[in-house]
Amino acid sequence: MKNIDDGFLKGRIKSLNYTIKGAFMLLKTEHSIMVQSTVGVIFVLAGFYFRISKVEWMFQVLGIGLILTAESLNTAVEKLCDFIHPDYHKKIGFIKDIASGAMTFAVTSFLIVLIIIYYPYLYEKFIS
Repeated sequence: MKNIDDGFLKGRIKSLNYTIKGAFMLLKTEHSIMVQSTVGVIFVLAGFYFRISKVEWMFQVLGIGLILTAESLNTAVEKLCDFIHPDYHKKIGFIKDIASGAMTFAVTSFLIVLIIIYYPYLYEKFIS
C-alpha cells in the first residue's frame, strides 16, 4: 500500500525490493521456473562456448527473458485461479489452459531462435 510520506525515490526502491523478492520466490518455489532457469544458464554457457555474436546474444537473452516472463505470468494466473476457486471448475480450467497455452507460443518462438543461432555452430563443429 502506498504511503503518502514516501518520496519518489523511496517508492521506487520499495518497488524494486518487491520485484526482487518475487523473483526469488519464483526461483525457490516453482519447479518450472527452476528448470527453465537452468536451461537458460545452459544456453548462456553454450553461448560462451560457441562465441556467439552480439546480435545472437541479444536474441538469446531476449528469448530467455520471454520464457521466464511467460512462465511467471502463467504461474501467477494459476495461483490466482486456485485461490479464487480451489476445487475443479470448468471455466477456471479453461483460463488456466489458456495461460499455459501462452507458454507454447513463447517456447516455440524461442526454439526457432535457438535453432537459427546454434545450427550453424553445431553443423560446423560436428558435421563438416
